[in-house]
Amino acid sequence: MKIAVVGAAGRMGQMLVRRIAHTEGVSLVAASESPNSNAIGRDAGEVAGLEANKVKIGGDSAAAIAAANVVIDFTVPAATVAHARVAADKGVAMVIGTTGLDPAQTALIHDAARTVPIMWAANMALGVNILLALVEKTASMLDPSYDIEVMEMHHRHKIDAPSGTALALGRAAAAGRQVRLEDVWRKARDGHTGARPSGEIGFATLRGGEEVGVHTVMFAAAGERLELSHRAFSRETYAAGAVRAAQWLGGKKPGLYGMKDVLGL
Repeated sequence: MKIAVVGAAGRMGQMLVRRIAHTEGVSLVAASESPNSNAIGRDAGEVAGLEANKVKIGGDSAAAIAAANVVIDFTVPAATVAHARVAADKGVAMVIGTTGLDPAQTALIHDAARTVPIMWAANMALGVNILLALVEKTASMLDPSYDIEVMEMHHRHKIDAPSGTALALGRAAAAGRQVRLEDVWRKARDGHTGARPSGEIGFATLRGGEEVGVHTVMFAAAGERLELSHRAFSRETYAAGAVRAAQWLGGKKPGLYGMKDVLGL
């Protein structure tokens, strides 16, 4: 399987290049970065800390996508939407790990998925996807007297908050209670907020240092608190999931898929 990585010089991009190099049955055929990146023209393997792999990082993402069977994208919302349009036009499958897309951008990803298979997930770690299933099941078993709080912490460079994974956990809890997350969420608290409404799903966001990712869902009631938690120690777990998803997409029909599909959960 021929894979292209867009954003190849970024943190996740480099991890993806390394993971592809150590995965049988796949090869990196193209890599791209934004045109003003100082990585343009450099060998993607060397940028990722490997031996040279003879794949030069280019500034033309459309050309990189066209050269592949699957493109993997962990960039930023505007770029991801543009890449999805190109993938749909070129008939190239896509793995998306970008978070923070607004409703209009999300609709454009859905449009592209009518033409090509797209696997889009807020988090591609196996443990997180098991956590999502556990949160939904737990929420379905506990009544609204159990307050739900989603806490997450990431490195200081992360640009969206709450994280996509935190929102996915909130949606899992809401699904367990058979409500819409948007109807019950509280993304922040400040000042005199008053007593907490019954059934609310709250979020707490922390940023600092180089934390890869910590997510905890708390079910708190009088006399007890249940916590379900996941901590990532390396972005390698995300890269492994993304490459696995790319392999899984081979031969799939157009549509929008998630890691639950890839993992058979």
